[in-house]
Amino acid sequence: MEITGKGFKLRQWQPGDALSLRTHADNPNVTACLLDRFPSPYSMADALAWVTGIQPAELPVNFAIEVEGQAVGGIGLEFRKDIYRKTPLIGYWMGEQFWGSGIMTEVVQSFTAYTFAQFDVICIQANVLSKNPGSMRVLEKAGYVKQGVLQRSVIKLGEVLDEHLYACFAPSLSKGE
Repeated sequence: MEITGKGFKLRQWQPGDALSLRTHADNPNVTACLLDRFPSPYSMADALAWVTGIQPAELPVNFAIEVEGQAVGGIGLEFRKDIYRKTPLIGYWMGEQFWGSGIMTEVVQSFTAYTFAQFDVICIQANVLSKNPGSMRVLEKAGYVKQGVLQRSVIKLGEVLDEHLYACFAPSLSKGE
């Protein structure tokens, strides 16, 4: 499964991606706005565990972002249970050297379209830390709408931050449906 866009390709992770993954993920500027479960520092063991731990699936939910033949970031879904079963969370990151290139906006748009076409979901949500306005712009340009701000609700690197909640609704749902 591959999704091709202008200047990038979304594809499944491969064992050969470990070195590139470690190179781009082992950056405190990259990890500063990600969940703590994303390792920092990001070791080669972390990279190998990730690329070998992803199980091939008919409908994958985690993709490598390939630019110029290298995996330079990732995007994926986290499916939840109970009342959230049709509202997965989207998460993404990209190596710092590619920030501001416009690639991530198209990556999010393409991945969002893929998600709505392949999965039975009504809404995709994204949570963004208040100190990450770049990610907020990416989501807004990709068609996501800010639903609210959870003030002083999370701690990252010892700092209490607001969390901004974004959502993109399935094309088949109209407002209020």
